[in-house]
Amino acid sequence: MRAETIAPGGSWSGIVNRGEVLKIIDVEGQQGVDFLCYSAADPQERYHAANTLKRAATLRLTTGHVLYSDIARPMMTVVGDTCGFNDTIAGCCSASSNELLYGVKGMPGCRENFLKELSRYGLGRKDIVANLNFFCNVPAGTGNALPRLIFETAPSKAGDSIALRAEMDVLAVISNCPQINNPCSGGRPTAIRIEIAGM
Repeated sequence: MRAETIAPGGSWSGIVNRGEVLKIIDVEGQQGVDFLCYSAADPQERYHAANTLKRAATLRLTTGHVLYSDIARPMMTVVGDTCGFNDTIAGCCSASSNELLYGVKGMPGCRENFLKELSRYGLGRKDIVANLNFFCNVPAGTGNALPRLIFETAPSKAGDSIALRAEMDVLAVISNCPQINNPCSGGRPTAIRIEIAGM
């Protein structure tokens, strides 16, 4: 088993081979984790939110749901989820979005973490797509009124985890969210742990 701790606001990337399980553990609770994945063989094939959500027929992905690529191939399957809240539509924070949404200048976010990790593989800005946010609750309202997106208090508890089995060799990219302007990381970013093990 490979294991690593990712510091608050830190990032990680690596290859998860077909059949291996990537487990992301929220060590202290209330910590959002931004996630992207790409085909290790051809990174032009990457996670595709629309294919994934249409196939799942829900905005809330959890155990049993599959992450699909832009050419509708299965990339990873959620094989365990103790939290049950994983945002699929709000995207990643960034220095520019922090200024747009909160009026805060010079505060980097998950987009900058993604760019740093992707640069190690010859990838860049054009390769960032709509990402997943594990352990995050950003509900879209229902009813006749126009839905609103609201970042609610991070719902995860210490030790909560999500486990993803690779259905192909994937490049996984993680940003341990540094956000303090909304409650997706409890206002106090903390460390997470990742484990990669064979089945």
